[in-house]
Amino acid sequence: PQFNQRGPLVKHGFARHLPWAPGPVRAEGSDIVAEFGLTHSQATLAVWPHMFAATLGVRLGAGRLQLDFSVLNTGAAALSFTLALHSYLRVGDIAGVHLDGLDGQPVWDSVTGRHARQAVPLRFTEEFDRVYQAASAPLVLSDAGRELRIAQSPNFGQTVVWNPGSALCATLADMPPAGYQHMLCVEAAQVDARIELDAGARWAGWQTLTVAD
Repeated sequence: PQFNQRGPLVKHGFARHLPWAPGPVRAEGSDIVAEFGLTHSQATLAVWPHMFAATLGVRLGAGRLQLDFSVLNTGAAALSFTLALHSYLRVGDIAGVHLDGLDGQPVWDSVTGRHARQAVPLRFTEEFDRVYQAASAPLVLSDAGRELRIAQSPNFGQTVVWNPGSALCATLADMPPAGYQHMLCVEAAQVDARIELDAGARWAGWQTLTVAD
């Protein structure tokens, strides 16, 4: 329930470190849908004193993947949180990749600490870690002649783009030393303003990844 270090919890919160319970897998037309759930426990209540039920839905269709994420406040008191869907995308060679659709958007560069507006399509030659105000139209990731369209629901107000670069990647225990050359993270996020949920209320958002025709 916390993006990065914007709060008192461990970096990026606890949900990514816990086992999620698999739910039913079903067919909906030509799509396959799987669901995974996470609820509060004594361990989570010890660090974040709120009752909740989170659900991640994964919908796979021809050339398309959709992630549906929701949080239900099952407690008696209001709660608030931030989040990001850490969508790690495999690319052929990061040096030849570019991401279009964020031109003119306000951006915070966490590597330099600067606030600005994006002026040109994104290319990746070194460590890259930026939080953008979300664009209204889908982004387009181009990689060796292939295109992936990346869209997110309007209630995700930001898009986070990350590649660790060579120096940082070498320090990450869960990535091979050259792993940065073959990945890009494009995250649907809500981090600048906290999501507020009253008791019994539910929040839901989505991200879709579609192979361009």
